[in-house]
Amino acid sequence: MSDAATVRPHLLRWFDNHRVVFWHDPEGQYVADVDGLDLPGIQTIRVANDEFAIKNRLLHDEPEGKFLVYRSGQVPNGIGDWLLDLELAYGVFTADRTALVAQDLGLAGEGIDEVVQAHEKFFNATKRVQSLKVLLSPEDDAARLRAKISAVVLGQREHILLEITRTLLTENAKGAHAKYDALADYGLDGFYWQGVARIYRYESSTPSIDDLVLWIFQRAIEGFKSDRPGGLQNIQLDFASLRNDRRSQEAMAALAKRAAGDLDYKSKIEDASFRDLVSIDLFEETDQKIISDLARAVAEQTVTPREVAEVVRARQSSAWIDKYKRLYTAVASASELLGELASLNLTMQSFDDGLERYRREWFRIDQLYRQFVLAARTAEYPRPLEALREQVEKRYTNKYVYELGNAWQQQVDQVEKWRSMALRSQTAFYSRYIEPLVRDSDKKAVVIVSDAMRYEVADELGSLIRQEDRFDATLEAVLGVLPSYTQLGMAALLPHSTLKHSADAKTVVADDQPTNNTTFRGKILEAVGGSAIQAEDFKALNADERRELYKANRVLYVYHNRIDATGDKPGTERQVFEAVDDTLRDIVDLVKKLASANATNIFITADHGFLFQDEALADTFFLSTQPQGDDIKLVNRRFVLGTGLKVDPAFATFEAAQLGLESELEVQIPKSIHRLRLAGGGSRFVHGGATLQEIVVPVLAVNKKRKSNTRLVNVEVWPESDKITTGQVVVRLFQTDPVNDKIQPRTLRAGLYVGETLISNLVDLTFDQTSTDKRDRYQSARMLLRQESSDYNNRAVEFRLEEHISNTNQWRVFVKAVYTLKRSFASDFDF
Repeated sequence: MSDAATVRPHLLRWFDNHRVVFWHDPEGQYVADVDGLDLPGIQTIRVANDEFAIKNRLLHDEPEGKFLVYRSGQVPNGIGDWLLDLELAYGVFTADRTALVAQDLGLAGEGIDEVVQAHEKFFNATKRVQSLKVLLSPEDDAARLRAKISAVVLGQREHILLEITRTLLTENAKGAHAKYDALADYGLDGFYWQGVARIYRYESSTPSIDDLVLWIFQRAIEGFKSDRPGGLQNIQLDFASLRNDRRSQEAMAALAKRAAGDLDYKSKIEDASFRDLVSIDLFEETDQKIISDLARAVAEQTVTPREVAEVVRARQSSAWIDKYKRLYTAVASASELLGELASLNLTMQSFDDGLERYRREWFRIDQLYRQFVLAARTAEYPRPLEALREQVEKRYTNKYVYELGNAWQQQVDQVEKWRSMALRSQTAFYSRYIEPLVRDSDKKAVVIVSDAMRYEVADELGSLIRQEDRFDATLEAVLGVLPSYTQLGMAALLPHSTLKHSADAKTVVADDQPTNNTTFRGKILEAVGGSAIQAEDFKALNADERRELYKANRVLYVYHNRIDATGDKPGTERQVFEAVDDTLRDIVDLVKKLASANATNIFITADHGFLFQDEALADTFFLSTQPQGDDIKLVNRRFVLGTGLKVDPAFATFEAAQLGLESELEVQIPKSIHRLRLAGGGSRFVHGGATLQEIVVPVLAVNKKRKSNTRLVNVEVWPESDKITTGQVVVRLFQTDPVNDKIQPRTLRAGLYVGETLISNLVDLTFDQTSTDKRDRYQSARMLLRQESSDYNNRAVEFRLEEHISNTNQWRVFVKAVYTLKRSFASDFDF
């Protein structure tokens, strides 16, 4: 700072208001630099025991000229200084470092000089000073100056305590301390801890960031309760910001993990009920405790499915949900599944009644079982589900699959012909759904055939498609062919008059044409102006090629094979539910690509369904006998083809004509869910038989609409008063409709504002209630006022629900309500 170039701009500013500037330099720091200052139009005079001559020149010889009068060394006191009267008139410039810096900052508040002097090291670097000046405002006082110096040292623009704390905690979470050390190095650590003590109420004789972290989390465990006036509301609010802001979420999670161990949080909640922990998400141990207890309670059936659903829904806002979402899904699915099984009535009055009841209600049990097994298999921590998994497997297999198979077999045994008045036959698929549509030359149809996509999967797929804007989907069912295997099911979906097996039973022919691959099926479709393509080949086309393919065909069959391809292989059969999950995503994507190619009428169906149990099957599920006959052509785990088949009570035996087939072959099906024991291969995933899971085949009709038909659920604010009189206010909110496929959940954040100034916490809210009961669709936002809100007493305050603008960092106001802030002195002692 001894460089005269630093002094020059300050001197020039003095000359803006003075003709003569006196410069005292007692230490002679600038003796060698004065003549090189380059002050245009200003003459420099050095005082050298010629004070009277200088005074004469200034007042008489050149009364209009501008002069810099420089004096080094000690200045005589009082009347010994012959220039005293002029110095008093014009003032004396000093190049004192502190004064120069303070003047350069443009701040006039009390204590600014002391701040500059106390943090001399900071002001030694021009770059730091320039960074500081960008942040300053003329009204800044000494405290705010220190805060902004702290911000520069930390390499940020934000200087409020929250943002400085965010930076220090984020660093601490990484096990580093360079930024905190920098604060200490520049003498700012004491200032920081004073602010923390005053605003957050953390006090320690030996403060540290590590100790502050533990103090904050301990206060959070206690709910930030305090007997002191004003309480701990400031740290409560800032703690919420630190945890919810993306900039510090990861760091706070790491600190929470550390604090949970240091505070032995696990032992603190060991004896707590999961019901008392539902609204707490400080540490992931809370989710672990809730899941463990909830899974145990579901296994023991000491909690209702409704309560489980409410707990799981409430936990979706947990800070740790990403790690535990699948476990919660598994517990919720198991709870609903066991609840359905507890009241299960498998009585059926007829063959048609059984089909209808499966299509309307029983399929849901298979769906819940799949959702449970998938979530349990893919969860990061499956151990909490062990007891529950055992219960689900046992009850699903014995109470549902086995008993349903037996009850349904009684209806199958009475069937003379494989047909139904309730469901059309799968063999009529083309004539029922496609031919009437394309008979009009302007209409086209696309059929997606997903191998082994059973009815319950299609039900979930329909929901996913309806959630897409401008798409609708309606689910029906057809009675699948028997045996329920790929070759026959695929043939049944094509345009045809007759179906039969070849003499060797290796091929199914439609109107005497083979159907056992995409090329053969495409030839059959050519007769109706259509073609066939594999899904992977269709997806590999570019957008123009897809449009051309659709344009060139009245009917397009797209074949998708993931479920059957996975389940039919012994090494991958246990991954069949993962394959279902992939299929759901695949087909939604396929539907969108087809719609982009201008398809408006899309049908999604399957060749057959399947049976699957995740546990290894007991011997009782296998027949102890083997099929006998004159000429056995094909033996599958779930069916037999041949001639002269010997009647056996373990099998249901059909002539080809009974099944609508024209060949001479006979068909035998192991009764109920039994399998034939064959060498090699798997036994968990099977199809080919006559169970409801295998032969109720979905037909999902998808239409693309011209207008948008999805919307987010609406939310209303229902204030109970128009005044805020205490340090907090609870605002009641109402979700106007139940959420469904077309009315979708809405996520909002709530805050109290004066103008654009936030004076409260921010609360994230999700409105996703599916209940038709209005009482279930209320929720409340608890708003805590910041300490500085008292500056706005008797002012209008806006409660705002804001919605995030996708792909931006911006929010827009969704709905608001106006309050008046009316706080008395007594409210200063509220909490």
